Amino acid sequence: MTAPARKPTRRDARSLRDLVLDPGSWISWDRPIPAPADDDGYSRELAEAAERSGQDEAVLTGEGRLRGRRVAVIAGEFGFLAGSIGIAAAERLIAAVERATEEGLPLLAAPVSGGTRMQEGTVAFLQMIGITAAIARHKEAGLPYLVYLRHPTFGGVLASWGSTGHVTIAEPGASIGFLGPRVYEALYGEKFPEGVQTAENLAEHGLIDAVVPHEEIAEVADRALRVLSARRTWHLDVRDAERPRPDDGTDADDPEDHRSAWEVVTASRREDRPGVRRLLRTAATDVVGLSGTGAGERDPGLLLALARFGGAPCVVLGQDRRGQSLTAPLGPAALREARRGMRLAAELRLPLVTLIDTPGAALSQEAEEGGLAGEIARCLQDLVMLRAPTLAVLLGQGTGGGALALVPADRVLAAANGWLGPLPPEGASAIMHRTVDRADEMAAHQGVRATDLWRAGIVDRVVPERPDAADEPTEFCRRLGRVLGEELAGLLGRDDGERHRRRLHRYRHLGR
Repeated sequence: MTAPARKPTRRDARSLRDLVLDPGSWISWDRPIPAPADDDGYSRELAEAAERSGQDEAVLTGEGRLRGRRVAVIAGEFGFLAGSIGIAAAERLIAAVERATEEGLPLLAAPVSGGTRMQEGTVAFLQMIGITAAIARHKEAGLPYLVYLRHPTFGGVLASWGSTGHVTIAEPGASIGFLGPRVYEALYGEKFPEGVQTAENLAEHGLIDAVVPHEEIAEVADRALRVLSARRTWHLDVRDAERPRPDDGTDADDPEDHRSAWEVVTASRREDRPGVRRLLRTAATDVVGLSGTGAGERDPGLLLALARFGGAPCVVLGQDRRGQSLTAPLGPAALREARRGMRLAAELRLPLVTLIDTPGAALSQEAEEGGLAGEIARCLQDLVMLRAPTLAVLLGQGTGGGALALVPADRVLAAANGWLGPLPPEGASAIMHRTVDRADEMAAHQGVRATDLWRAGIVDRVVPERPDAADEPTEFCRRLGRVLGEELAGLLGRDDGERHRRRLHRYRHLGR
């Protein structure tokens, strides 16, 4: 648990809006709120809240420009009855979300709220269902939904439109949680533990993607939207991209067998071999790191990000060699995080790129009780059935079920020293010969090399290493980046239905 953070300087909805959007671009969508019949002084409370806040309700809605891009905005106003959501506020929110969906606009949300408006009771409480349904329809239309959680965000607001973003970030030090601390203390007679309901602690536990100061919101949102909104314009974005060179390798090239299978395995294990982080730094643009499952789990062995290669947008799932070790292997949470990436690709019709580089998934009591085998199965199911384009890359080690979970794609590439096998060769040797000393023989016998996989029809294209990616990390990453851009453009240009039928046919007849 992280230490309590200093509470942030609160910005009202209008000042935050003006900070993020292009100057002079705001157009309000709000309609006047009808005055309610007086009910035990509630109408007086509303009038006083309006006078204090300068707002007529706890939310404002409208549209503006973000770095020239038209976007829809829904934002809470804590100064109006603690940002609480009643019937009128919910109607305003739902109408704005529906309009954004009809007009095909990305939706930016900035919740801040104590939760449901107690003065309106259960009917107000149930408004969260309608808000959530409207956002679900927006996402179902393939439109981005970005959320910035502000201080404080609690209750039904967090449990509805605050927790369903494609990308969710929060302001530093923000108090964020389901049950308000004051309510907890009243119910249980003790204070809620400090440091739990903070943006920083939520980020550490994989519940939000990042903690971002106000001044950086526009940059993060712009980078995210350059990826999330690019499916419709990708053909323009890749027009001037750098093309692969003749010596970058094609699917028609017969890869050279210049190394034995054991030499390939050994090369893939070099500590200085470039991994997913080096690839993204060197060859990708508009990278936005995401974090965790969104359900309280985060595994350092998996990197989830939005990015573009050669102008083509994608969701990246990369097994991070830096985050895996014998003491911290790839666990079930990493695969649940991978499935979050698959859902993101499905909702936004974005290509999914999986980068496979793992010495193997965890073999432990925790992994068994965490449902490792079931998560491998669900990853395989989700990936093979995903309607979005998919591209898998054997970047380094491809050991066992942890690697297999990210393999079944439309196109499968491999680095020249990438490999794939059911176990590390030492494990296969132990099973077959009761000793690990014949690992080199087993690697050769099982055909784990990229070249062997290419000849077996498992890999479509081998990206050369000259002679080893660890000896030319920058040029190798650029080479692979050029190839990824070309491959993604090819996948985006194909009919989704036909591409999916070909994928199912491929894995139905593999090896036959």
